[in-house]
This record gives sequence, structure tokens and C-alpha cells, in this order.
Amino acid sequence: MAPNKPAALVVAVLAVLVVAGAAVLFGGTSNGAPSRDQYVSELDRRLDEPAAPHVVIRCGANEERHLNADNPVVSPGIPFGAHHTHEYVGNRSADARSTDDSLAAASTTCEKDDLSTYYWPVLRLTDGTGHDAHADGGGLHGNTGEVLEPKSVEVRYGGSPVSPVLPMPRFLRLITGDPAALTHDYGPDTRARWGCSDQPGRYTTKYPLCGSATTLRSYEFGSCWDGNNTDSASHRTHVVFPLAGGTCPPKTFPIPRLHVTVGYDIPAGRPFAIDSFAEELRDPATDHGMFINVMPEARMAELVGELNRSR
Repeated sequence: MAPNKPAALVVAVLAVLVVAGAAVLFGGTSNGAPSRDQYVSELDRRLDEPAAPHVVIRCGANEERHLNADNPVVSPGIPFGAHHTHEYVGNRSADARSTDDSLAAASTTCEKDDLSTYYWPVLRLTDGTGHDAHADGGGLHGNTGEVLEPKSVEVRYGGSPVSPVLPMPRFLRLITGDPAALTHDYGPDTRARWGCSDQPGRYTTKYPLCGSATTLRSYEFGSCWDGNNTDSASHRTHVVFPLAGGTCPPKTFPIPRLHVTVGYDIPAGRPFAIDSFAEELRDPATDHGMFINVMPEARMAELVGELNRSR
């Protein structure tokens, strides 16, 4: 029987539309989405963390929409110094003008008087129009699209699997991940963790396609303190990561291990990407988080006591 030419034509057209739709969804286009190879369905890495007690502090999911293109850890005093937009929970005043005194005098979205600030780059739907399409940190720095609000944010402090922990010093500043991971050729500071709620214990450094599951971004901070400094020139050397098994390197001391996990419900078929420096091309491996500890010393002592008693 001869093939039905109209039907064959319809199939061919549909095939072209599917391919074109994938190209739009996964980027390489003017909408600012990364290239298709940055999106994966399989989480190819497994988490291997020693068991340890933990305490969760509720800080909300930035319902108040605290956003700015500042970075009070890396670029204090420089408005729009991040060149991309950050999302915050905790301290309501955190911005480029923040000082220890101003942070300590502010209010917070966190329970138990935790005045700390926790922040990370926003996630955008790149086929939408952002509130900052013509502003620094947004469209003027190549970060186009509509900011997607988180579904959930979990702030969790963990103990050490091998020893008691010491209190974090107040006004300790931390960074995890490398916002320049692409141009640094994915070096040792790259710590992006993307996951899906239906695949616990697994992650990827690419953008995960989670279907109906919640898309997760996780930030794990160093927990081995030098015992003296609340910051360093690199914002990294004063607090480092533990060795395999959870032991701290020589001349460092264990402090509570901070984990922040952010969850999103991404609409089906919508392209998405985080904010980044323009030269980093919104690479998912550039994901990073920042933290300033402004927890009152008495509350930090309570937290440490709870972690150590639970060992």
C-alpha cells in the first residue's frame, strides 16, 4: 500500500517542532538559557556523608522577596557588586552597606532570634521577563528572565561524626561553591549540588530535569575553623572542609556544619537557569552560597550543646 503522504507530512512537521522546542527549552538562544548539554535527567553522583546529629532552624522561603545584586561577604560596601541577583533568608537588612553592627541591630525571618544571613543566586525562568530586565545584576549583566520563588528553604546545622563541635564565632563569614567555576575549569572549589526530591542521596552539577518532583539546590559549608579568624582574603582559608570520615585537618577545629537546601517547583516545559557573572554563561556548576553568622552567642551555645548531647 502506498504511504499516506499528508499523514507522513504531518509526522515530519511534528518532528521538526519537537526538535525546535527542545532547542528553545535548552538554550543556545537569545533568551539566556544555557546550552542543552547543561540539562540532565540522571543524577550521576551519590552523596557519601558520615551520619551526624543536626538541628533545623526555620527561616521561611523568602516570602518577603528580599533580593539584591549585592554581596556583603565578598564585596562589602559596593552596591551591585555581585553582578547577579541574590536571594536571602534570615537577616532582613543584608545588603552592600551591611556592617556587623547593622546586622546585629536588624530583624530576621528566622526563628529563635537567629539574625544570620543566608543567600544564594536566584533561579529564573529564562523565557519570562524579569523585574530587573534593565537593571544591574539582572538584564544589564546578562541575567534575563523571571525570578522563580522558592517552594522551600531548609537551614540545617550538623554536628561532627567524630568529635564535639565548638561554637561558631559571631560574624563568621563563609562561602561555598565557586561562582567562577566555568572559567576556573571546574576546580576544587566547585561544590554545586543539584538534585530532585524523588532521588534522595543523589545529585549532579548540571541542571536536573526533575519532572513533577521538586528541584533541589544544596549548599554545604566548611566546618573546620582555624580558631582565630572570622574571615580571610579568599573567604575560604579560615574555615575549610573536613577530611574523609569527618575529621578536621591539623590546626583546625570542628564547628557546626551548615547545610542549606532550596526547593523549587519548576513549571513543566519552562527553561530555567541561575544568575551568574556574564562570562560564566549561567553554568549550573557556578552555583554558590554565602553566610554571615549573626546568631546571638547564647543561642549558638544552645545549638552546640544540643548537637554535642546528641552524639
